[in-house]
Amino acid sequence: MAKRDYYDVLGVNKSASKDEVKKAYRKLALKYHPDKTKGDKSSEEKFKEASEAYHILSDEKRKANYDQFGHAAFEGSGGGGQGFGGFDTSSFSDIFEDFFGDFGGGSSPRRSSNRGNDLRYDVSISLDEAYKGLEKNVKYTTYKRCSSCSGSGAAKGSKPVKCNYCSGRGKVRTNQGFFTIQQTCPQCSGYGETIGDPCKNCNGNGKTQGSENVTVKIPKGVDDGTRIRLSGKGEAGSKGGSSGDLYLFISIENHNIFKRSEENLYYELPISFSSAALGITVEVPSIDGGKSKIKIPGGTQHGKQFRLKGKGMPVLRRSIFGDLYIRIVTQVPTALSKRQKEILEEFNEIEANKPDPVIKTFFEKAKKFWKSS
Repeated sequence: MAKRDYYDVLGVNKSASKDEVKKAYRKLALKYHPDKTKGDKSSEEKFKEASEAYHILSDEKRKANYDQFGHAAFEGSGGGGQGFGGFDTSSFSDIFEDFFGDFGGGSSPRRSSNRGNDLRYDVSISLDEAYKGLEKNVKYTTYKRCSSCSGSGAAKGSKPVKCNYCSGRGKVRTNQGFFTIQQTCPQCSGYGETIGDPCKNCNGNGKTQGSENVTVKIPKGVDDGTRIRLSGKGEAGSKGGSSGDLYLFISIENHNIFKRSEENLYYELPISFSSAALGITVEVPSIDGGKSKIKIPGGTQHGKQFRLKGKGMPVLRRSIFGDLYIRIVTQVPTALSKRQKEILEEFNEIEANKPDPVIKTFFEKAKKFWKSS
């Protein structure tokens, strides 16, 4: 298949300036790069085609040869490892890095290789605070950008210069037989720049230790283990590198009444033996500080659970609430007065003449079991 005209590939005319050629290639490279079009052979070929066209048209000498002789100017010059009529396919990455650094990051080697560390800060709040949400002031010690050199690491009046060993890439390539190995530049340690006159305040590191204060809004509904990320509030990067992030890990303190499970709340309501038998209406607390009336019917059994809809915790970042579950705990008296004993003995005699059907059935089954064993 005949090769397409390089100008047509990039969508520019012969009079296009170097900047116009560069802009056209950038647009196509972003669109067809293999990291974005994973497994799409057609896009991969278009990316290679655009890279080859830019390789030729971005260099004045190669462009002049192409304008005079067309594709024939580069035919027959290819050896091992060559493709597209003498264009070394290994330089695809070189061309792309000239534009974008590490693909997807858009940052220079110096900026990406010395990003500051992320930090963790544990925040403990009450269940009531988790219900309402709050603003919390967080004070912590970290490395901040040096005020003397504004983080550059260079003394006042001077500035970092491009590393001449790696040409500012922060990495170098060496050939070992058939293999090309890429390594961190030994002269600039991957920064891409060197500092001749380091800042005395930070010893050329670009950061110093100090305290930081931030106010963070903790939304209502947060639960144990909720993580809040504060972008750029972590440790400052070395020599002008970007700052890391601060992660707040939320823990919820135990409450003296409520227990929580996700958006629902639970507690046990103690009532007397007589109240469970006769029934009762009681006011119970809710997490919002209010009261709710519930009617406990006569004959309610120990462990019976009642639900109050919408009286639980707010659901994080939603306008709905969980429920409140109240479990009945019947308190059996342990110290009876003489009169109480008389009443219960009388009650027991009445029960003996008309036993509870559940109790009666159980002991009938038990007698059958004993007889059969």
